[in-house]
Amino acid sequence: MTPTTPAHEPDLLYSAEEEALRAAVRALLADRCDPATVLAGLESGRPHDPGLWRALATEIGVTGLLVPEGFGGAGATAREAAVVLEELGRAMAPVPYLTSAVLAVTALLGCDTDRAEVADLLAALAEGTTLGTLAVPLTTAPGDTGPAPVRADAAGRLTGRVTSVADAAGAGLLLVPAEGPDGPELYAVDATADGVRTEPITPLDLTRPLGHLTLDAAAGRLLARGDRARAALDRALLTGAGLLASEQLGLADWCLTETVRYTGERTQFGRPVGSFQALKHRMAALWLDVASARAAARNAADVLSGNGPEAPLAVAVAQSFCAPVAVRAAEECVQLHGGLGMTWEHPAHLHLKRAKADELALGTPGRHREALAGLVDLAAP
Repeated sequence: MTPTTPAHEPDLLYSAEEEALRAAVRALLADRCDPATVLAGLESGRPHDPGLWRALATEIGVTGLLVPEGFGGAGATAREAAVVLEELGRAMAPVPYLTSAVLAVTALLGCDTDRAEVADLLAALAEGTTLGTLAVPLTTAPGDTGPAPVRADAAGRLTGRVTSVADAAGAGLLLVPAEGPDGPELYAVDATADGVRTEPITPLDLTRPLGHLTLDAAAGRLLARGDRARAALDRALLTGAGLLASEQLGLADWCLTETVRYTGERTQFGRPVGSFQALKHRMAALWLDVASARAAARNAADVLSGNGPEAPLAVAVAQSFCAPVAVRAAEECVQLHGGLGMTWEHPAHLHLKRAKADELALGTPGRHREALAGLVDLAAP
């Protein structure tokens, strides 16, 4: 009789260490990332807040959570990174955590970490001194990686154009998937090198800038090729999509909390508007959605932390559910704030724009539902 591997037992609760990490990140964000500061930063034209990024890297060390201790990181798991993303989503923090500390780091971990060059890049990302990004369109879903738009010649010179790369303008390190002479390859490219040009574009969500990346015979350092390069890219996208659900959870939770607070203070006809039954029903339904989204996001983070075979299933469930919940929570937040929610000064519009942009990032809900149907062998009607 063939022994079977025991099923992964999900742990959706937060540990004491995770709550301590949450408290530290939330306190820092409350001090340095209030809504007025975020709005002022958006008007400054900066791709991100460098001071806040340095504080997150040096005071708390969140930039190296997913990096093993041997490379200067914390050796933590996706569970801890998910807690950080929840808080960053709540605060709409303009920092490249998802792109640099999650996508870029996970892609590098899929390469040969015994190589000094890979180890040095991991150490730089862990310190936060280097910002990295994965040079794929932000809308790319796990498993949707076809032939790369960038071509590599035998000398490692890269030529091609990649559209809508998240945080490309502020990155110093570009991890570029390319089609080489013998198949897929993954390269490290210095963003300031000759032949590299980034064209910033105006995204819907100004807190996560996008740019079109053009490479014209740019010098690249080969990190992986063949199946290893493909697997590193797929794992990075899967991890990014799974942890994006935690960012969406934090966003939705802020919208719900802020809406309940506001409707408890705003009065009409001599009573708080939150006491009206119609609004109670809307907020109660939203609370149920946010609670369910928390379960889905926590499960994805927990499964990713164990690197189990059920990770694609957990990620597909989390993204197909959390993305629409974040949009609905942000829409309800704007609507139930009335005219105030439509103003530039109120942060509700930031959350709505991020929610709509995140709904497309790393695969739409429909794309993840399609993947989910295939994973559970459920044919579409």
